[in-house]
Amino acid sequence: MRRTMMHLFRPFRPLLPGTTPGDRLIACAAAAMGIAGMAIVCAMLPPGTGPLIVAPMGASAVLLFAVPASPLAQPWPVVGGNVLSALVGVAVAKLLGTGAIAAGVAVGVAILAMSLTRCLHPPGGAAALSAVIGGPAVIEAGWRFPLVPVGVNALALLALGLAFHRLYGRRYPHRAAPAPGPRRFEAEDLDVALAESGEAFDIARDDLEQLLAAAEAAADRRRAGAGRAQ
Repeated sequence: MRRTMMHLFRPFRPLLPGTTPGDRLIACAAAAMGIAGMAIVCAMLPPGTGPLIVAPMGASAVLLFAVPASPLAQPWPVVGGNVLSALVGVAVAKLLGTGAIAAGVAVGVAILAMSLTRCLHPPGGAAALSAVIGGPAVIEAGWRFPLVPVGVNALALLALGLAFHRLYGRRYPHRAAPAPGPRRFEAEDLDVALAESGEAFDIARDDLEQLLAAAEAAADRRRAGAGRAQ
């Protein structure tokens, strides 16, 4: 019976390792308060400044509050990724219009721009797309759109995220902990393994190195304990 119940609830287990259901509930509440607080701040903007909130901020909130250790959720990607991508979107809209080709070009160029400036942030793709297909209000805002509302939204959300993580006791902006003790691999070995994998992982290289070293240390302790038990 217990095994059957565990199987039924398996889809509700946290997808990301290192998290608990409690963490997810706290992230939900924090994101809700973050978006609401951002909306209140942006409602204070002068009338006629265009849209007060842009949809990409919902995706930014997911990263900022649910996976704050992700390289994609750090302050520079949150602000720079959204603003830079919105700038790209406005430029493309002015050059190519607001059709399907312009929408695709805006997102593709935004990814390139974010990659080159080390501020890759998935919601940035939505910010670029919004600048192209956002309708008359966005088109009328023109070059102001990346700053107001996108820039103001991102800064307000980031400020609330910083306050939340400090109150919650999390390290944000995230910094990898020092790798524990001696290890059986070198940094160059990790670089080779990453290159040979042919994949991009949503984890900072320093965090990956620290986790592998911690796993080695845990394995050593387990083997030592098993040896003493024998």
